[in-house]
Amino acid sequence: MGIKEWVVPQDKVFFDLFDRMARTVVSAADMLVEFIENFERIENIKEQCRTMKEIEHEGDEIAHQIYEQLNLTFITPLEPEEISRLASALDDILDYIDGTMQQMYSYGITETDNSMIELAKLIQLSVIEIERAVNGIRNIKNPHQIEERCIEVNRLENVADNVLGHAIMDLFKTKDAITIIKLKDVYENLEIATDKCEDAANVLSDIAIRHS
Repeated sequence: MGIKEWVVPQDKVFFDLFDRMARTVVSAADMLVEFIENFERIENIKEQCRTMKEIEHEGDEIAHQIYEQLNLTFITPLEPEEISRLASALDDILDYIDGTMQQMYSYGITETDNSMIELAKLIQLSVIEIERAVNGIRNIKNPHQIEERCIEVNRLENVADNVLGHAIMDLFKTKDAITIIKLKDVYENLEIATDKCEDAANVLSDIAIRHS
């Protein structure tokens, strides 16, 4: 990297990387919904999980590029801590999406239910809002639009809390202890993914406020 690139803020580089990472998270959430909705009809679940792992690795690579660029750049378009927190938050969402699918495979889950589908769709809706908010930080002309996206993610997380609560209540009406343990873990990991979406939204909200 030359002296000009070291001194001049690398706005485009960071924002391009964040846009790519947000798209990767949306792709993972789309695949999660398709996976859970069509679970009983999937011929090769292991192959689907392998594809998701590739998406998760792609996200890891983008996050690595963000951290590497952060170490190389003297003047950044956002605070270094903001860049690091946002990269970490987006990566966490990917980890939980991937982790849930791998868990379903390793647990030998044989069927999905409405609670799983609803939680997966809440993740999908959340990351769509997050992607729009990420796109908005490139040139913050209207921080209120970013704030609205973040508020919606917070609302969706509250809905996910309710879905989880009802799912576990219904689950404990069953008698099979092993099934209870397996499904409870899956429900909770899906809900944690919505928590991670809320974490990312909080970082984006902070960025919008600080740079407005």
